Amino acid sequence: MAVPARRTSKTKKRLRRTHEKLKSPEISFDENLGDYRKSHHVSLKGYYGGKKVMDKK
Repeated sequence: MAVPARRTSKTKKRLRRTHEKLKSPEISFDENLGDYRKSHHVSLKGYYGGKKVMDKK
């Protein structure tokens, strides 16, 4: 079974893990509706790009 020749230092370990993090969701404020929504998604009221695209159920 393979065994590491040397112990991985804290710096090397942390540099390798710099990309392993959670991303915050892209939330923008829609000034026309006065509501928050995800970018490139339909708002909760059914608007996208300032136009009504869905009816609320």
